[in-house]
Amino acid sequence: MTKRALITGVTGQDGSYMAEFLLGKGYEVHGLIRRASTFNTSRIDHLYVDPHSPDARLFLHYGDLSDGARLTTLLAAIKPDEVYNLAAQSHVRVSFEEPEHTADTTGTGTIRMLEAVRLSGIQTRFYQASSSELYGATPPLQNEDTPFYPRSPYGAAKLYSFWITKNYREAYGIFAVNGILFNHESPRRGETFVTRKITRAVAAIKAGMQDYVYMGNLDAVRDWGYAPEYVEAMWRMLQADEPDDYVVATGEGITVREFLQTAFEHAGLNWEDHVRFDERYLRPTEVDALIGDASRARNKLDWVPTIRGKELARLMVDADIEALEHAGRPWIDKVQLDSWATSVVHGAAEQ
Repeated sequence: MTKRALITGVTGQDGSYMAEFLLGKGYEVHGLIRRASTFNTSRIDHLYVDPHSPDARLFLHYGDLSDGARLTTLLAAIKPDEVYNLAAQSHVRVSFEEPEHTADTTGTGTIRMLEAVRLSGIQTRFYQASSSELYGATPPLQNEDTPFYPRSPYGAAKLYSFWITKNYREAYGIFAVNGILFNHESPRRGETFVTRKITRAVAAIKAGMQDYVYMGNLDAVRDWGYAPEYVEAMWRMLQADEPDDYVVATGEGITVREFLQTAFEHAGLNWEDHVRFDERYLRPTEVDALIGDASRARNKLDWVPTIRGKELARLMVDADIEALEHAGRPWIDKVQLDSWATSVVHGAAEQ
């Protein structure tokens, strides 16, 4: 029988790659999307087939993690074999500006999903998107036994989600796992996250559309991996015989400065000529270094990453240069190009 999955956050980076991955595995995929007056499905448009078609295997449903009743009725109707809870207010820097909203979606949203699983009475396997931001001030290497010390409203909300997922696993016997994913990026990463902010700026500077990009802390160390590889790790967690929690990481950390340098050099540019400091992009409490030890995932799930930080920087630069070249064709209004450059310089709050 065809397996059925529900993905919250299906229009995000991870959600779109997960939908793509599961469709490739022959799943019927259901995605939760928020109602908006504008289209917000660009990352999954290439996957969409008219639901009237007999070939349709991706189905979208309106809903929100703030609406527990809607989640319960949806789960009861869909009866998914697997649930991937990827939706959240996912931007660390923004969580300082919207702490209540972050707590409600990133934290309380998880218990609404777990309660929906419990109250609907379905038998399903539940994946919770945890984060390396749980570790915060705890020095690397970080693994599943490392003490948590979050340093942001986002990290604190994710900490609640981690423990409530573990509690529902133990209290109600739900097959529920936490994937503690370290930073994972791709050309589909949101434009206001630091990696994509950098690679979009490189493309715009290379094209002569702007001169500078404004940055915050360049000394932060992050373990950057490739998002499509990380969604496979999520899937593998739900195929295991027993539920457990797993760190997903490359084990290699580089600084933001090294990512910058690699990205600019790949485009034949000197980063020091184009990078300016802006204190607005600093966090009130910084996280100095996150580097994960994914030994458990390697040993129990047979999962091994192949793309690491500097290679990822080059991959993303190539994608953004190509995207800008396509956008620059004559039939595109110059306003669109101007808006690209403006968003890179002024509209980007770093992760």
